[in-house]
Amino acid sequence: MGIERSVDIESNIDGDEKLHRLIDSKVNEDDLAEQAEEVTLRPGTFADYIGQERLKTNLKLAIDAVKKRDDGTTLDHVLLYGPPGLGKTTMANVIAREMGANLRVTSGPAIERAGDLASILTNLQDGDVLFIDEIHRLRRAVEEILYSAMEDYKLDIVIGKGPAARSVRLDLPKFTVIGATTRTGSLAGPLRDRFGLIHRLEYYKIPEIERIISRTAGLLGTGIADEATNLLARRSRLTPRIANRLTKRVRDYADVHGDGFINLNLASAALDMMEIDDLGLDPADRNMLQLMLENYGDRPVGLNTIAALTGDEAATIEDYYEPYMLQLGLIERTPRGRAVTLKAREHLKNFDSTTG
Repeated sequence: MGIERSVDIESNIDGDEKLHRLIDSKVNEDDLAEQAEEVTLRPGTFADYIGQERLKTNLKLAIDAVKKRDDGTTLDHVLLYGPPGLGKTTMANVIAREMGANLRVTSGPAIERAGDLASILTNLQDGDVLFIDEIHRLRRAVEEILYSAMEDYKLDIVIGKGPAARSVRLDLPKFTVIGATTRTGSLAGPLRDRFGLIHRLEYYKIPEIERIISRTAGLLGTGIADEATNLLARRSRLTPRIANRLTKRVRDYADVHGDGFINLNLASAALDMMEIDDLGLDPADRNMLQLMLENYGDRPVGLNTIAALTGDEAATIEDYYEPYMLQLGLIERTPRGRAVTLKAREHLKNFDSTTG
């Protein structure tokens, strides 16, 4: 008589090949074409991680306390939330390195069945860190398996079938879950309550983004003038991921149209070519604001209507476009929808007059 888990591992997992697709010891990156280079840009320690000082202080304290006790306990489960591109995945990598633990990476959409998660959990070792990106997209059946695993380090299995079936609990190794989400409100309450450390990543300040750009340019082997660094920082949407991406694109422009050194003129020309304006808005951002103004003027617009106007998904607008525009005061939320502000009108007018 074989063991059939309540999550039916055998029918859902095709050996090591499927498991390899579900978890990876390396950090995943949204832009797969730049994954190898992006990993080299990631800081590996709290000392190298620029910004998020309050978060680093709290996490370092928790990690140091676990190390000092040295009683076999692991770090409390960690939930990191905030807009995309602020360093949630990077912070998970830093936490694992500071703990001296192996990092296993997966994502909510990749775990399609409860059996997928069960196979991941049973392959963990003591002290491992399991990073689940987009944890808010876990299916409900998968979440229920995660509850007892996170709280009691137990996994329920079923032996036999039919009336003779009985439930057995298996011990799991002590591990730490790090969840990342852009939508903490979408997490089920029981799952959210099982995280002992819950922290929001905030938008960065201009001086912090300048330090990140300088560090990135150095790692890329590219010289950059202070004026160019400041220009890139002001147009990076206060987001490290965008700052790194713009730095690499400007580096390419400087290699082709100059001697490889990024000065102010080359940086400005490269950003103009990419149509990144003074506020860091790109053509898609301005298109959304312009469509809202042309079709609805001062009237509020629903999220689904904006999605229909732009051809983007509502989740993309809510997670990517909207947070930064709200931060800048370009749009505002009302009970009836989103409305374009006077500041956005003036910005679009100034941009049109400059480019026209």
